[in-house]
Amino acid sequence: MSGTVLLTGAAGRIGTVLRGGLPERGWALRSLDVVPIDEPRPGEEHVVADVTDPAAMAEAVSGTSAVVHLAGIPGESTWAAVSHANIAGTQCVLEAARRAGVPRVVLASSNHATGFTPRPESGLLREDDGLARPDTFYGVSKVAMEALGSLYADRYGLDVVCLRIGSAYPEPTTTRQLSTWLSPRDQVGLVDAALRAPSPGFAVVWGVSANTRNWWDLTAARALGYEPADDAEPYAEALIAVHGEPDLADPVHGRVGGEYTTADFDAEHFEEHT
Repeated sequence: MSGTVLLTGAAGRIGTVLRGGLPERGWALRSLDVVPIDEPRPGEEHVVADVTDPAAMAEAVSGTSAVVHLAGIPGESTWAAVSHANIAGTQCVLEAARRAGVPRVVLASSNHATGFTPRPESGLLREDDGLARPDTFYGVSKVAMEALGSLYADRYGLDVVCLRIGSAYPEPTTTRQLSTWLSPRDQVGLVDAALRAPSPGFAVVWGVSANTRNWWDLTAARALGYEPADDAEPYAEALIAVHGEPDLADPVHGRVGGEYTTADFDAEHFEEHT
């Protein structure tokens, strides 16, 4: 598969990484966000638009071969804000792709769709072990995203790959992230694999690097062609020296969603995004 990829949420943290890495893998990008893109790359198209605007999305997907959908509120907020940006926005993107005949959509889901799932004391969690147990309204929006992807795959025949992304940062900064880190290089590799996998149908895969302390099984992601290159373990000694070894009795370490499962992440503590 090749051609132009519409990248929504292109000005965000992961979007910025992909804007640098996907062209090196041979993809032409049409980068979309609600704000202008800083430091445009050579040959990169730019679109300023809202993913909840059907007319704008219909125009944005025209002539593309795939969509990578990152746009939305990237953490907990009010129900009104999250449901509009993340759920209505995802439906708008999928519908625009369907109407335009775009065959593949890659959706940025999250481990927070399964946040209240207990972290295993031994062994690895497969995707089927991580059933919907969202930890926040944000997590609910990712459950809905996966459900919408399933609908559009089954009813309309789109290839839809949902990436349950862990902690996508330049480097791990907490002991939890020794298990959940997805390095910048592996962010690019995972999305590239999701774009290139032949006929994936509907797939949900964990999105983390090859961390020594992983609690997620990467078999399904590897089946798409993803070969993670990085491991958080080189950061372990310094982080453990500061924070100590993870205590599974602590919800931050005992549940998949970490701090998102704590009282501090009740939506009442979050103001409306504007």
